[in-house]
Amino acid sequence: MANSKYEYVKSFEDEDEIMFPNLIVVRIEDRHFQRFSEVHEFEKPNDEKALKLMSLCATLVLQEYPDIVFSFGFSDEYSFVFKQTTKFYQRRASKVVSIIVSFFTSVYVTKWKEFFPEKELKYPPSFHARPIVCASLEVLQEYLAWRQQHCHITNQYNTCLWELVKSGKTEKEALEILKVLISSSPSGICICVGIHGTQKQERNELLFQHFGINYRTLPQMFRQGTCVLRTEVEDIVKYSENGTPIKRMRRDTTTVHSKNIAGRSFWNEHQSLLKELGGFTKDVGKINSDYIRSFLFESKLMASTWIVIRIDGCHFHRFSEVHDFEKPNDEQALNLMNSCAVAVLQEFPDVVFSYGVSDEYSFVLKKDSQFCQRKASSVSLPNLCLSFFSIFTQLSAALIDSRKKLSLASMLVADVPQYFSLTPGHINNQYNTCFWMLVKSGKSKSEAQRTLKGTQAQEKKELLAWFGIDDYNALPVMFRQGSSVFRDGMAPNENRAAGKNRCYKVIVEHCNIIEQSFWEEHPGILG
Repeated sequence: MANSKYEYVKSFEDEDEIMFPNLIVVRIEDRHFQRFSEVHEFEKPNDEKALKLMSLCATLVLQEYPDIVFSFGFSDEYSFVFKQTTKFYQRRASKVVSIIVSFFTSVYVTKWKEFFPEKELKYPPSFHARPIVCASLEVLQEYLAWRQQHCHITNQYNTCLWELVKSGKTEKEALEILKVLISSSPSGICICVGIHGTQKQERNELLFQHFGINYRTLPQMFRQGTCVLRTEVEDIVKYSENGTPIKRMRRDTTTVHSKNIAGRSFWNEHQSLLKELGGFTKDVGKINSDYIRSFLFESKLMASTWIVIRIDGCHFHRFSEVHDFEKPNDEQALNLMNSCAVAVLQEFPDVVFSYGVSDEYSFVLKKDSQFCQRKASSVSLPNLCLSFFSIFTQLSAALIDSRKKLSLASMLVADVPQYFSLTPGHINNQYNTCFWMLVKSGKSKSEAQRTLKGTQAQEKKELLAWFGIDDYNALPVMFRQGSSVFRDGMAPNENRAAGKNRCYKVIVEHCNIIEQSFWEEHPGILG
């Protein structure tokens, strides 16, 4: 698209840089976790294997991205804290959030069998993520205290609930017994009043007196959540001639539990946190409700504008090389991308059209869509699609090519231009076809890039003719024009006669979407 008439489309991307010196936190949460846990029969109130799977995903995120120095998680959520000086993806919120949630969800699926060897992953889970902008270390401290407090309250409530269910109560009866009175403070922050108006101490007494459970003796992971942070370990790299070990310090990650992750005693004892973020000067008492309101703030996209979510591969060259993709186009890999796009349209009715080429796909939402309340690129809307797309990629990879083992979790990144505009795939494909023909002829990649620098479409056609490809248009249409995915309305005669609603099938076509004729043939796509 660069140096072409379609380059103006780049201006439609949201400018969402998180300005320095604000601290960046990315919080990931599972979507419809209750349904997912029920379908996969997680133990209640806590499934230790599921929690350890989440912790492993968080650990691998820290190992993959050195700019993340700390994470905290419980249940179905994890928060990732970046070092203050990070320049990760130019600090663009949409890029930072989407790359983390994509990698996390991919790892979740690839590691599933290690924790649940006897359970099949029955459907792809999806995570959504959002950035939390902390103006100072004090705000970060309040955020961490807030999340750990939520961990404690949620676990205490769920423990009471499921002990009542195990004792013979129905879930509805247990909920009535534990009915939590919710009131809203003037700031709009929900306050849990307790069981029949009780406080947390009375909940503890309920567990102890009725079920013989001392809440404080429950596993720390359940009560306090899990922290993943960076540390240094000593490794023996070799031995000298006299047998003396030569040691070096190596960066690693460690998992810890603490009853107060926002306290000075915990935070200030870890050098990696002091170095990259600084130290806490005081302990948190009552959490500032103004800070919580800022953590809950979510911007929205303008009404009556087209929303386009564009997903593309991160480090796709590395991924394609590790998995031996054919160059310049791997038909099986493209079919895998197409199947993922079909799954997105089947999962999310508000997505009415998608177009993909190579490692990217654009998804168009209907103009009046209220999907995720039109939350902006930095919040939930793109990341639900992104994480679903990522996980479906992992699940479908073996079906597309059973000969190849998935050696590297895929990573995707998303943008949200607010206006509807799609570009043809032939520009990149023509360049890549020329590039790989030059490489196959014996040139290095650098030489091939220099040869193609500044060339126009006609010159590329002449170059391809020199390699025996006389007619570029004779190449497979999927390579040249990309793939369009949309719903095709089918109304059989018997359904029409019976007055039944139209039924739809998601289809994949390879056609020129730039021409007006395509949209005239399919007027129902954009309404």
